[in-house]
Order: sequence, then structure tokens, then C-alpha cells
Amino acid sequence: MVEDGDKRTVSGVLVKVLVHRRDDRGMRLEEFASRCVRQGEVHELVTTDHGVGDPSIDRVGFLGFTEIAHGGVIDRGDEVHIGGRYVGTVLGFDSCHFPNHYNILIHRDAPVTGRQIELTPESAVHFVQSGQST
Repeated sequence: MVEDGDKRTVSGVLVKVLVHRRDDRGMRLEEFASRCVRQGEVHELVTTDHGVGDPSIDRVGFLGFTEIAHGGVIDRGDEVHIGGRYVGTVLGFDSCHFPNHYNILIHRDAPVTGRQIELTPESAVHFVQSGQST
């Protein structure tokens, strides 16, 4: 059964670039495949090479914080684009800092930091439903 229909792209701007990585972070992937985000909320973007079945998310690279400009629903599998560049796909969410913010976990081949991929504040951030264009 198909549960998901089309949706709008959730967008925002990068408000802070992060430059650190960890191999022992111990984040926990929430069981939920989607989260609603509101305009004005700030959430942390974290890259990892871990997968959905991993009990602990240890290898991470921190990209930065994004302020949500247009709220909506972020789903596991959404493509993440920052500054017009593809960064990875949403793996899921860690809520260790919630309600302050979610850690939005982004899957890619290897974790990277915001500095490593030369992110800058005010860069556009888009969470795009898989199969749609930015």
C-alpha cells in the first residue's frame, strides 16, 4: 500500500556552519520515518554513513544548523540540497536535544563537516521529496 502522496519542498537557510566530527556520538535513530517542522524552527544537520538498522549512530560529521523558512514534512529518503548542491538523503531523526531541536541525520558514503564541503551561512537548504527536482 502506498502511503505517501506528493508534498511541498521544505526549505530553509543555513544559520551556522559546524566543523567537527565524532566516531563515538551514540545518537539513536527515532523509529519515526517523518517529522513535521514549523517555520522559524532551527534544526541541526548531521551526516553519517550508518543505515536505518544500526542501533547507534556513532560516525557523524556536523554540517550546521538550518532555520526552517517554509514548514512541512521531512521524510526519510528526502534529498538534502544545500547551496544548490546535493548533500545526501535523510536517514531519520535523533531527538536527544528535543524540544530545542532535532538532529536531522543525512546519509552519505562518508560523514563530512560543513567546513569540508565549504558551506556558508545564508545558503539555501532544501529537503526535496525523492524523484522531484529542486
